[in-house]
Amino acid sequence: MSTQGIDWGTYRDQTDPAQLAQLAEEQAALRRVATLVATGAPPEEAFAAVAEEAGQLLRVELATLFRYGPGRTATSVTTWGPAGENLPVGVRLPLEGHNVTTLVFETGRPARIDRYADGSSGPLSAAVRETGIRSAVGTPLLVEGSLWGAIFAASTLEQPLPPGAEARLASFTELVATAIANTESRAALARLAAEQAALRRVATLVAHGAAPEEVFTAVAGEVGRLLPVDQAALCRYEPDGTLTFVSQWGSVTARFPVGSRWMLGGRNVGTLVFQTGRPARIDYSAEPSSGPLGVGIRAAGLRSAIGTPIIVEGRLWGTIPVASRREQPLPADTEARLVSFTELVATAIANADSRAELMASRARIVAAADETRRRIERNLHDGIQQHLVSIMLDLRAVQSAVPPGLAELEAGLSRIAEGLSGVFDQTREISHGIHPAILSERGLQAALKALARRSAVPVELNLRVERRLPGHLEVAAYYAVSEALANAAKHARASAVQVELDTPETVVRLAISDDGIGGADPARGSGLTGLSDRIKAVGGTLDVTSPTGCGTTLLIEIPV
Repeated sequence: MSTQGIDWGTYRDQTDPAQLAQLAEEQAALRRVATLVATGAPPEEAFAAVAEEAGQLLRVELATLFRYGPGRTATSVTTWGPAGENLPVGVRLPLEGHNVTTLVFETGRPARIDRYADGSSGPLSAAVRETGIRSAVGTPLLVEGSLWGAIFAASTLEQPLPPGAEARLASFTELVATAIANTESRAALARLAAEQAALRRVATLVAHGAAPEEVFTAVAGEVGRLLPVDQAALCRYEPDGTLTFVSQWGSVTARFPVGSRWMLGGRNVGTLVFQTGRPARIDYSAEPSSGPLGVGIRAAGLRSAIGTPIIVEGRLWGTIPVASRREQPLPADTEARLVSFTELVATAIANADSRAELMASRARIVAAADETRRRIERNLHDGIQQHLVSIMLDLRAVQSAVPPGLAELEAGLSRIAEGLSGVFDQTREISHGIHPAILSERGLQAALKALARRSAVPVELNLRVERRLPGHLEVAAYYAVSEALANAAKHARASAVQVELDTPETVVRLAISDDGIGGADPARGSGLTGLSDRIKAVGGTLDVTSPTGCGTTLLIEIPV
């Protein structure tokens, strides 16, 4: 074997039994941690294993993993050793002063302090010194190129930690970074799946034309369950400078109930979104808040909040605010995750507005047609019919003046009078079909009784009407009964019809049943199609039940 180029001093150091034992111990510790990571152990388990293995390997009294957070803070995610009572898991301290954890954060490189009693400062340093720590080292923990946290090891011995401590500590960082990256990838996939499922549920509601209130409630619930929050809501901005809660989810619903209105102003998420039209976040534990909303949020014990704008057809309609009572701020991607829901809400609102505009347009068309009917009916009654009555009276006067013996003339005048009477009856029937005067003059109950008297099929009425209804509702109900009676006589071969009308405070309910042959289907273009259009135009619903051989029942509900 050639010995050329061998550094015999280095060779002797590497073959020193103590160093070989130390290397074997280190490799064994790394293998144990690597096995945990490879088998997909939870990060907490890997963190605890790393702290213990590093602490035992370096012969220290304290080993801790810190995670860096927003606002220059470090949170202990695991602690090992007898000197760890001042750094329990979850403790969050500011990165201030001169100490190892702050140095790693500021430089992104390994750091050490050999005498904590002399040159260290800051809250972290104070927590460490109280445990009797005299020297410490720390190494950065990088996850996918970003500084995630630090591994910290400290000793209570008089002599500082050996020069190679940072390097030996750093040998664990890649394993920890891999464990974190693997877990975050799995968590990201699970989170994405949950988010997509929530969005699909809301999108299905929107696609089916659900009422905006139903969509609002669903969105608040989905957002609240998806994000680490204690409150999620939907709010609408009002023209008078207020904000209205239109849906609410979480533990503070009593303080911000649905329908409550809050004056905008001051520093709070609702006002910031209104003023800027952009997402906003506030850490209420670190930043001042003011205004009525800010006072209410503080009183509810909420520490951080985020709001995203809801833009409908280019205008600011409202906001989706979420808030948390936790000490740590809401995740950095919360705004982006909320945007997907705001787009669905905006679509639901736009669709509802379009449907409302369509309904209003249909209602206007029906109202205009009804008014035209009334005008024609008045013209016929006050014009042509009155003129016919006048002519008939004149004719009767001429008839009475005919001298005796002119039988042929008298017979001719009688024929003219009978024809004129027939024209008058036809005109009156046409006038009544266009719009019954009794409906305008005496109301729905009287008009339905008159309709039943003229029906070709016997009608049983059960009318519970205690007040006059708005004109468009009386017209809709009247023509519904009129159409049903016509169908019963012409197509159903019915022997009887029952009509029930009930008018509680908020709705008109109409049930029309016959004992005919059934089989009525609005889809086949019968008169029920026009009736359905009329009922829908006033915001009502028509349900047709018509099994063959079992008669037909129309159930109509119209909101008052």
